[in-house]
Amino acid sequence: MVDVDKLIKTIVTPLVDDKDEISISHQESDRFNEYHLHLSKDDVGRIIGKHGHVIQTIRTLVYSIPVDGKKIRLVVDDSED
Repeated sequence: MVDVDKLIKTIVTPLVDDKDEISISHQESDRFNEYHLHLSKDDVGRIIGKHGHVIQTIRTLVYSIPVDGKKIRLVVDDSED
């Protein structure tokens, strides 16, 4: 079984400046396992990337993992929310 939290942190950590601000929270529904990635406000743009290319690549990797027969969603939040 793949640890999705660990995978997300492994991918995101080299891309951000404030590594201590990385945290992940979960919400689960009947159809989805939703992972909320919390970052410092300054690092959100780095993860989204130009035209959303970086976050789309991360989501492609994470979404390919089957978890309990549910789809995965990855949402990027900044610390000020």
